[in-house]
Amino acid sequence: MSDELRGLYPEIEPFDSGMLDVGDGHQVYWERSGTKGGKPAVFLHGGPGGATSPKHRRLFDPKLYDIMLFDQRGCGRSVPNASLDANTTWHLVADIERLREMAGHDKWLVFGGSWGSTLALAYAERHPERVSELVVRGIYTLTRAELEWYYQFGVSEMFPDKWERFVAPIPEAERGDMMGAYRKRLVGDDRKAKVEAALAWSLWEGETITLLPDPDTSGKFGEDDFAVAFARIENHYFVHAGWMDEGQLIRDAHKLHDIPGVIVHGRYDMPCPAKYAWALHKAWPQAEFHLIEGAGHAYSEPGILNQLVRATDRFAGK
Repeated sequence: MSDELRGLYPEIEPFDSGMLDVGDGHQVYWERSGTKGGKPAVFLHGGPGGATSPKHRRLFDPKLYDIMLFDQRGCGRSVPNASLDANTTWHLVADIERLREMAGHDKWLVFGGSWGSTLALAYAERHPERVSELVVRGIYTLTRAELEWYYQFGVSEMFPDKWERFVAPIPEAERGDMMGAYRKRLVGDDRKAKVEAALAWSLWEGETITLLPDPDTSGKFGEDDFAVAFARIENHYFVHAGWMDEGQLIRDAHKLHDIPGVIVHGRYDMPCPAKYAWALHKAWPQAEFHLIEGAGHAYSEPGILNQLVRATDRFAGK
């Protein structure tokens, strides 16, 4: 195969889309693009509380793949926006199954990055018989140590200027538990305080996920509506540790052993330390492992994107 770095496929439009009633008052937006009847794949976006983008369709060869994208509960085009009711990891795992059944696929390739990798692992460990292949990047296993590294002490040492802006909405007396202090504001009735907190939470992530500053990546994190849904839902999931046992995803990685897989991780990923991608590699040695030098967290970083597109190509038989 050529040494040339692979990039995104050309822009495409969905051939079908709609809203799926998943119960509990939630309607989930979904879309399919590529070739109907092609190799089934589902893309799981980051966050929680993020959303899909037209660029995500372009991680797959549209001539070979039948690509499902969807916005998880409470975010993107799903409604009700920013809702925390009946919104947990296991609700989302059940939603993925509903979407698979709706599309009529027996099994599909599952692709997830960042929080999407968390959700992909949770889904694959619960429904291994429904996963033909698993492509994960920016590995996040949602342990207490990972959460504290990003929201309490760790990344704060690398980005002191951005950390100062992150802690600014929180009185000094409450800074011993940043996730808890943010939760009070994000679920409160004070709209001004909620938006201020949401923007600070959202921009902290948007500005620390790439190795070098990238306004194209971080820009949406500064939009009020996006930030409120993103921050509320992400904080809700993280305060509750994803409703999983500590270390559950690595503990149960033996359930992935029969699934062909690829793990891609940036050496200098700040939100998601490489240690946890390495732990997944050791627990699931059957998967290819790519630790990308000179890369941070975002899928758009050239070395990461190259390995992701090569993986989807290879699993489609190219």
